Amino acid sequence: MKNYRSTIASVPALVFAIAGLSSQPAWGGDSHSGYYYPEPKTKEIYVSPLETLPTATKRTRVGFTVGLSKQQLARSYSPGYHVFAKGADGQKLIIVTVDDGRYNTLYRLRAMLAALTAEARDSPLFSQAKNPEDLTFFDLAHLVGFTQITVTDGKELAHRINLDGEN
Repeated sequence: MKNYRSTIASVPALVFAIAGLSSQPAWGGDSHSGYYYPEPKTKEIYVSPLETLPTATKRTRVGFTVGLSKQQLARSYSPGYHVFAKGADGQKLIIVTVDDGRYNTLYRLRAMLAALTAEARDSPLFSQAKNPEDLTFFDLAHLVGFTQITVTDGKELAHRINLDGEN
């Protein structure tokens, strides 16, 4: 009877140990991989010519994603993607597409980012730049302090862009 009780008493410890192992990041310290998107299979580095705004904070980055979401919801059709600021300081921008088959290749995800570039060039921040036609959505994201962008079809494909020059 004593062995039976000690075995039962150790079950919760075993469950917590297994849960702790399964909650470990699936990819290089990325706690969002496996939750918002599959493990990114492709990566790139983008080094912006702009400096991050000295006033950029987590609140700025969250406000940026709220603004993008409001812009999408104001349209007369369903948004094709959702944006989130994640990470301890909101420095990771996650863009998850929601329509099957629409952004299911790396090329289509890059086309979506190019469309976001066109929208970014119309922003007040870019209108003050010397050559806004040379800037991209990545520059706008870097300007407000994002260090990473992950785009995904929300199913099988994820691509990572590091904005701080680190791979």
